[in-house]
Amino acid sequence: MRLFRFLRYSRSNRFRPLIALRADMYRASVAPSFHIMPKPPKIPQSVLVIIHTPALDVLLIERADHAGFWQSVTGSKDRLDEPLVETAVREVAEETGIVIGGAQVPGSALFDWQYSIEYEIYPEFRHRYAEGVIHNTEHWFSVQVPEQLEVTLAPREHTAFLWLPHEEAASRCFSSSNADAILQLPRRLAGRAAGVPAAERGR
Repeated sequence: MRLFRFLRYSRSNRFRPLIALRADMYRASVAPSFHIMPKPPKIPQSVLVIIHTPALDVLLIERADHAGFWQSVTGSKDRLDEPLVETAVREVAEETGIVIGGAQVPGSALFDWQYSIEYEIYPEFRHRYAEGVIHNTEHWFSVQVPEQLEVTLAPREHTAFLWLPHEEAASRCFSSSNADAILQLPRRLAGRAAGVPAAERGR
């Protein structure tokens, strides 16, 4: 009886750590391994795309991370060699659901202003870029849609949209450069229609 009790004690205490260790090793060997890859830093080359109707009603979308921050479609290149036109088409589709090159909006509706600005990145957004990057170059585009289309927002990025006359839309923009681009819209479109060289349309 004493021997039995001794063996029971030994098995339940002496060998328990070893059994637990082996169980942990087994679980570690068969459990799937999940690695969260860090998000690559944003490329400081982006597009601004003003979406408008023939009557110059302009689409604005409100940022999800900043209530009251109304803007046109914006977005950075996905890769360094991504053509700016491709960036513009992709961002419009991702942020509004409007497909440039589709049945409603032909590819020719996209207008490359061949104009860019450089601005200082807001401090609260700099963590998205590589260390030391504080400036971004933004290239301006516009696209004419046939009417005030229904918009499908990306809820993680934007929460609401508005169609407004272009001057009112400019006054609602949080970014002064976005507002300036919208105010330039009539002149840019008139220059394009008149065949004015792209470099001179904003003068």
